[in-house]
Amino acid sequence: MADFKLPPSGLAEEILPELGKEQGELQVVTFSLGEQYAVPIHQVQEIIRVGPITRVPNAPTYIEGVINLRGRILPVINLRRRLGLPERDLTKASRIIVTEVADKTVGLLVDSVSHVIKLPGDKVEPPPEEVLDIDSDYITGVGKLQDALVIMLDLERLLKREEEVLRRVEQKEG
Repeated sequence: MADFKLPPSGLAEEILPELGKEQGELQVVTFSLGEQYAVPIHQVQEIIRVGPITRVPNAPTYIEGVINLRGRILPVINLRRRLGLPERDLTKASRIIVTEVADKTVGLLVDSVSHVIKLPGDKVEPPPEEVLDIDSDYITGVGKLQDALVIMLDLERLLKREEEVLRRVEQKEG
């Protein structure tokens, strides 16, 4: 398994050319929310440091607010809250993963971004049925690394429920 460290800038696109698509391998960005999670690299536009986030009145609790990213207003989802995990204070390692899913650009607030990795397909197993319910169908698998397990997320499924909410948040700010 190839392991790539993000460059000091934290911008994934700086190393994307190094990551040719190889058959049978998943290329993912791993990040921490207490445990390790991963999303497909093709859905990640960039990774940025957390700056000022403007709160949006009457937004759902998992919407942290909106940011101005080079002239574009983007909603930021606090992924800890969205997944029902305990709250944690922001640190210097906290990052916003800017993703594009179904023609929608959204920021995901995470504790830290770990690596960009190639994960062989045979190292990913389906999630145990006992942990899935109707509200966790966004978990697509569990990747086995040498020293840890990584929960694989499907952002399209995760954000599908939020589409209407995100549209309203953008209209309030736009």
